[in-house]
Amino acid sequence: MPSLLSSRVYVVDTATDPRAPALHKVVDPTEIAEKTGLAYPHTSHCLASGDIMISCLGDPQGNAKGNGFLLLDSEFNVKGRWEKPGHSPAFGYDYWYQPRHKTMISSSWGAPCAFSKGFDLQHVKDGLYGRHLSVYSWPDGELKQTLDLGDSGLLPLEIRFLHDPSKDTGFVGCALTSNMVRFFKTADGSWSHELSISVKPLKVKNWILPEMPGLITDFLLSLDDRYLYFVNWLHGDIRQYNIEDPANPILTGQVWVGGLLQKGSDVVYLTDDGEEAQFDVPSVKGNRLRGGPQMIQLSLDGKRLYVTNSLFSVWDNQFYPDLAKKGSHMLQIDVDTEKGGLSINPDFFVDFGSEPDGPALAHEMRYPGGDCTSDIWI
Repeated sequence: MPSLLSSRVYVVDTATDPRAPALHKVVDPTEIAEKTGLAYPHTSHCLASGDIMISCLGDPQGNAKGNGFLLLDSEFNVKGRWEKPGHSPAFGYDYWYQPRHKTMISSSWGAPCAFSKGFDLQHVKDGLYGRHLSVYSWPDGELKQTLDLGDSGLLPLEIRFLHDPSKDTGFVGCALTSNMVRFFKTADGSWSHELSISVKPLKVKNWILPEMPGLITDFLLSLDDRYLYFVNWLHGDIRQYNIEDPANPILTGQVWVGGLLQKGSDVVYLTDDGEEAQFDVPSVKGNRLRGGPQMIQLSLDGKRLYVTNSLFSVWDNQFYPDLAKKGSHMLQIDVDTEKGGLSINPDFFVDFGSEPDGPALAHEMRYPGGDCTSDIWI
């Protein structure tokens, strides 16, 4: 478990007693910094070699230029950096690799010295946030190509190839511009990209800006590569798209589970007719839903989509100030895998506001044996 701000990496034993996870080891941030110069760890994947690779978003001072990829061995000792010297990306965040195509692609959030203080639009203008994908040779760690996603691809966060290891295409969610971008290999062996799905910003009243982006902060692909799911953290909806033809996604399901525009909130959006409106968001087991949909995880059979609502504590406090006071919750969304469609399960509500040590903020979800956001086929 990489800790973004402290730069510690916690190793938890979930095998000895799955119902009582125990702390196995803590990788010290001082050792990581001394041996690699890296800090702000984020995404971890297990490699076929037995090593663990973790993307790191900057150096200990919070500069993006110090970012790269940390390698731990199977005993969780610091081995060094994965990428070749001089081949670090401009910004770091998430990554995914497709071994049969000998390619790894990473995305770019921003400089820790900027995002750790809260979101400021001026930081985007100052060039402290990313808009590029970095294409590496796998497993060699040589930066081969940089894809500029342009103004429609600001803050590319989660990135996934299709699960089928023979496929040479995937998607990345661009948070600020609320676009899903598809990347793919071209005939000459280089990589290209195209706009795949666009979430239009809504004209709003009583908010910090006249228009509100959806803010796509997480997405995933079902294990059979039939469906793509993503969240709009600010608008409050979860969407399901059929991607059997990856170049032509079709919206097949949508459900609202929170957001800034739900009925009862101060913020309203304006319809095309200029009318003020808000979204209907049901309560679950008597609980008004807090925050917006953020991290998602799908059951292996594709029939249950789980969702939490905390993005990053500093940003939570900025956009959903009640979340830290009342805590997160986890919901279950029932999925129609035949025709498509999403519905809130009325009987499932995990309340992290009632934790013994006080309200907690829930983020990532993982299956112990692997899942569609961690498993990569070789």
